[in-house]
Amino acid sequence: MLNYIWLGLVVAAVAIGGWHNLTGAPTGTLKEMTEKGFEMTRVAVMDIALPLAGIMALWLGIMRLAEKAGLVQLLARAFRPGMKWLFPDVPADHPAMGSMLMNMAANSLGLANAATPLGLRAMKDLETLNPRPGTASNAMCTFLAINTSSIQLLPVMAVAVLVVQGSVQPYAIIGTAMLATTLAATAGITAVKLLEKLPWYRLPPTAASEAGRAGDPLPAKAQSKASDAPGGPRPAHTEAEPAPLNWVSIGALVLFLLFFGMLFVAISFPESLNHPVPAAMQQQNAFVRALNTISLLAIPFMLAFFPLYAALRRVKVYEQFVEGAKEGFQVAITIIPFLVAILVAVGLFRGAGGIDLISRGLRPVLDLLHFPTELLPMCLMRPLSGSGTLGMFTELVKEFGPDSLMARTAGTIFGSTETTFYVVAVYFGAVNVRRTRHAVPAGLIADAVGMVASVILCRIMFG
Repeated sequence: MLNYIWLGLVVAAVAIGGWHNLTGAPTGTLKEMTEKGFEMTRVAVMDIALPLAGIMALWLGIMRLAEKAGLVQLLARAFRPGMKWLFPDVPADHPAMGSMLMNMAANSLGLANAATPLGLRAMKDLETLNPRPGTASNAMCTFLAINTSSIQLLPVMAVAVLVVQGSVQPYAIIGTAMLATTLAATAGITAVKLLEKLPWYRLPPTAASEAGRAGDPLPAKAQSKASDAPGGPRPAHTEAEPAPLNWVSIGALVLFLLFFGMLFVAISFPESLNHPVPAAMQQQNAFVRALNTISLLAIPFMLAFFPLYAALRRVKVYEQFVEGAKEGFQVAITIIPFLVAILVAVGLFRGAGGIDLISRGLRPVLDLLHFPTELLPMCLMRPLSGSGTLGMFTELVKEFGPDSLMARTAGTIFGSTETTFYVVAVYFGAVNVRRTRHAVPAGLIADAVGMVASVILCRIMFG
């Protein structure tokens, strides 16, 4: 599907830009389109891929420590029933289960800098189970659908924009975003499970699946592919178990957890320690304070807890961190061509005025459906570009006011949907998957449900 989408964006951009030149339009010409396309090549490499290399190295190093210490496997066992329903083709004790859970947790807290590296690691782990190189497995498509519609407990960026613009109640959208993204996630999971059964998306049987049904091991080719993948398949039974925790180690962990518990109380409820309460916090209820504090402490907690736990279990933390970091750097370099391809196509289409053209064409229909037409350009941009959507959201907040129904609806949409094409390009690019099957339709369905749900919920709660 990405082949047709990419070709359609490029050809449509040239056609629209050429038409604007013929008609003498002041914007959306071929010159603007070309400049935007070359700008996106720089953005793809300099602003996304290279900074991501450092972030990937950090988080995959931390992830390797968590895995070597047994934390990832422990997390996977704790959520085994639900994960087995979502991913029936993934063995319950496979590292992919823990990687996916870590990604989902980071996404739910709005920790984008951690969620993307953990998600890419999960895709690498899922690829070790994929008998069809270059074609997305059902598990990969399901994971992408969850990522493009993951439940957000705290829409950090949307709230930040409202705060900067002077909103009196910037946290009012937390409830609507949470409900809208829950509906979007439900729609995405339902769609991906139904679409995978359709004839044109169904996977043909493979020798590996037939061998599995017969109780035989994977064929040699699949075993070789799994063992050659970065980091390898890392099955639990082939690695030495980390040393058990003794009483001194348990005591150290208890002290560590107590320290972060005290930090949580001090930051969330400073009045309990006779500390002054910041003006911004005085308008927040206990739930919002707790969510903000969890988001603030989550990354420092993981950066300290995983190495500490691994060290207490006699893992060589520095050596293992470096090994994981090497993998992270390699992944970041691998995705550059895929990033350039999708972002240049989006930049050309946007620079040619394609978004504005579609908005004008759909406006009469949306008026009949009572969908706010002012939100349409932002909704069309959302699956394509996160930065473009953020700019449109900011403009809407400035135009209508930070506490208006329009601003809150736009914030809810921003916080409950995802840049589907970017996610697909980055995640599948990391494992060289070119046949994405039903991942894109499922992601777009989740986005559409999230947008419609945002409008309805905001009208009910703020209208």
